[in-house]
Amino acid sequence: MLDHVSFEVTDITRSAGFYDALFARIGVRRLHEAHAAVAYGRADVRFWIVARDRGPGPSFGHVAFAAAARAAVDAAHASGLAAGGSDAGSPGPRPQYGRSYYAGYLLDPDGYRVELVSGGH
Repeated sequence: MLDHVSFEVTDITRSAGFYDALFARIGVRRLHEAHAAVAYGRADVRFWIVARDRGPGPSFGHVAFAAAARAAVDAAHASGLAAGGSDAGSPGPRPQYGRSYYAGYLLDPDGYRVELVSGGH
């Protein structure tokens, strides 16, 4: 069901230190590191921290739900819009995240970011 979770943080160095210490005790390690992002997992990435220039709020981070195929991403995105969500990124390829990565983004009725993804893992 879950593809990954991403938290937006105000200080990437401080947050990475916290998650390095926490995850080391449960068998999770850094699998990706860039200037403004660090990703963790066991065999593949499941948790991200990403530096952002804003404070905590409803759209601070997101949950990504795995879909079986691109058509399911499209259908879920449309259903979410019809059920009161708002568009935060139409479904489409996201090559910056991988060759087969296809995702759509919504804000739920309270403003929380939801990602629908096919080809993430």
